[in-house]
Amino acid sequence: MDLLQATIARIEPVDENARAAARARQDSLTKPPGSLGRLEELAVQVAAITGRATPTIEERLVFTFCGDHGVVAEGVSAFPGEVTPQMVRNFTQGGAAINVLARWAGARSVVVDVGVAVPLEDCPGVLPRKVRPGTANLAQGPALTRAEAVAALEVGIRTFAETWSGRPALLALGEMGIGNTTPAAAIAAAITGLPPAEVTGRGTGVDDARLAHKCAVIQRALDLNRPDASDGLDVLAKVGGLEIAAMAGAMLAGAAHRVPVVLDGFICGAAALVAAALAPRARDYFIAGHCSVEPGHRAVLAHLGLKPVVELDLRLGEGTGATLAIPIIDAACRLLAEMATFAEAGVASHE
Repeated sequence: MDLLQATIARIEPVDENARAAARARQDSLTKPPGSLGRLEELAVQVAAITGRATPTIEERLVFTFCGDHGVVAEGVSAFPGEVTPQMVRNFTQGGAAINVLARWAGARSVVVDVGVAVPLEDCPGVLPRKVRPGTANLAQGPALTRAEAVAALEVGIRTFAETWSGRPALLALGEMGIGNTTPAAAIAAAITGLPPAEVTGRGTGVDDARLAHKCAVIQRALDLNRPDASDGLDVLAKVGGLEIAAMAGAMLAGAAHRVPVVLDGFICGAAALVAAALAPRARDYFIAGHCSVEPGHRAVLAHLGLKPVVELDLRLGEGTGATLAIPIIDAACRLLAEMATFAEAGVASHE
């Protein structure tokens, strides 16, 4: 567990001096105080994360981690597991929503196979980092061993290390894995203490009967596996997923290097719950890109103390909501750095 523990140990508190300096500069810019709303808050948060009073964004990264789930055998998804590798191939061909948005946002898109159930040697654009070919069925026992959970966390850490240039950056995270709203809901229920019915949604679009069945499957998994909410690794291993683990690892790596981490939807939020359980300081490095229509996502964001940048009723995943937020966060930082102060512009300031 050396890499994981070393990464966690490197996560420091955000820089309150940089936060204060950024806030003071905001108040000196040629505008009424607070008139740029959330943009002001975002720029100040990025300043605290990066330790720079006027932060800049020079690199934009989007990681999409992919994995399959044994719990699909319980009939919890409207789509079959075969869709996961099919969508991974679509990613490599540039035809998915995340490809379109990453191109628009000027972001480098990295697709990682951390646990797809079938071989993907015919997909040269995918980073091959498979820990195992899909999880076990969490409704019948632990989804992963603790060693597998650590290995998947470290895939995320290594992906960051292999990709990041060292320049000021934003890291957006997403996933692909048929059935993964089920482990996400199980994680959310385990860590927040809310019942499955309050954090479980329709995922790929299941009907009422299958939604009720999905909630029952999650409750059975929680009763059987009894994940320890105080132990993020235990929760991850017992009811999590490989792509969820890899996202959590990338979050820890971003925090360890003072890179703002932009979260996607519900599944990414579940990974953030795990990351924050492993390293409570990490949550201060997270920015919620959006709020999904999955009902559990709002509960996850409330637990993490995060407010979304946008709300557009998304529920696709892949990193789409996080990527949409990148230009907004960049704009917030540019306003802080490039606007003139009252003194510089020779404009009378407010009293």
